[in-house]
Amino acid sequence: MKIKALNVGLPRTVQWKGKSLQTGIFKSPVEGPLRLVGHNFQGDQQADLRVHGGANKAVYAYDRAHYDFWEMELPDYEFTDGNFGENLTTEGLPDEVVRLGDQFCIGSAVLMAVQPRFPCCKLGLRFNDPTMVKRFAKALRHGIYFRVVVEGSVQAGDAIELLKRSDVPATVQDVVNAFYGLEKDKAKLAAMLNFPHLPRYVREALRRK
Repeated sequence: MKIKALNVGLPRTVQWKGKSLQTGIFKSPVEGPLRLVGHNFQGDQQADLRVHGGANKAVYAYDRAHYDFWEMELPDYEFTDGNFGENLTTEGLPDEVVRLGDQFCIGSAVLMAVQPRFPCCKLGLRFNDPTMVKRFAKALRHGIYFRVVVEGSVQAGDAIELLKRSDVPATVQDVVNAFYGLEKDKAKLAAMLNFPHLPRYVREALRRK
């Protein structure tokens, strides 16, 4: 497991469906190490802190295996690392293996996996495709949000080392499946609800299931 690319970007104002929107979804790969301090890498920022960023959405990772899927799904689109707004384009870090609460050492930082991503309309803006959010949900390839346990420096090429395996018997992919009503295992659902870092709207959806 390793970091293929480290991507950052500052908010910009763009036009979408006749409106001006500010978004931090446009991220590009950078060379060399960057410090991860608080909830952000140097040179990275979210636009709307009501729904983006914060402790439980500090670092977003999207695996290269997901890109392989999307390159087949959207053959005319020219993909580059960071296209999904991820800070870390990873190799060998699948959502279906990473448990809620798993801790990883990356560079000199330690990150904890805490939730999948459920994107807003700005993903459609990034791809200039208003159907992209629905396509993303249908694909069930959501990526992983991490919270920062130990601040440090990270760069492309860094190994991703499992530091501490969580005792929560549910993966990030299990949360995605449960959110869409595809997970029926009551023990897993209970474990997800007991995990303290899931957002309220996800908890409410899981309770309804």
